[in-house]
Amino acid sequence: MSVVSARPFLLRQDLDQSPSRLRRHTLPASEFRPLNPQDAISVFEIEREAFISVSGECPLHLDEVRHFLTLCPELSLGWFELGRLVAFIIGSLWDEDRLTTDALTLHKPDGHTVHIHVLAVHRTFRQQGKGSILMWRYLQYLRCLPYVRRATLMCEDMLVPFYKKSGFKVVGPCAVTVAHLTFTEMQFAIRGQAYMRRNSHF
Repeated sequence: MSVVSARPFLLRQDLDQSPSRLRRHTLPASEFRPLNPQDAISVFEIEREAFISVSGECPLHLDEVRHFLTLCPELSLGWFELGRLVAFIIGSLWDEDRLTTDALTLHKPDGHTVHIHVLAVHRTFRQQGKGSILMWRYLQYLRCLPYVRRATLMCEDMLVPFYKKSGFKVVGPCAVTVAHLTFTEMQFAIRGQAYMRRNSHF
């Protein structure tokens, strides 16, 4: 980038103002958008730190993150602050009433259930309610997709209260196990039409 193109664009009236009051083009303070394969490394770094320290297992490995962000990026949502990824959700479509081991790696384009693989928040931004806010926005977005009837996920027992607050209901023990871990399966019924805020990217 040339030195000229890197300088902030100045309006004529700005030239009469002190330097501290000059307008500057900055990244949006907060932005929600679908993720893409170029975001995969940032996603995996947040996920690895969030899950390895707690359970020793990541819901998605880096190649699986790239896999889903290539096949169904529209079922992901990232929260960026000043251009930095601070939280994300990755989902894919599933075509059965309950989750099976295949749901961990497959995307079924004809399905009507969104399988939420992972929600994670960067360690610097935890305990600020960002996970709940991101989930709320994600569920509102899913209401805009006419082919989606429900969202489903599997979580450890300690996370059940968190997802209940977001409106998920327990459907029972999940048939899927990972290493020594067992999970509770939860579902959220997608109904009605969503009305997103004006500054939303959806």
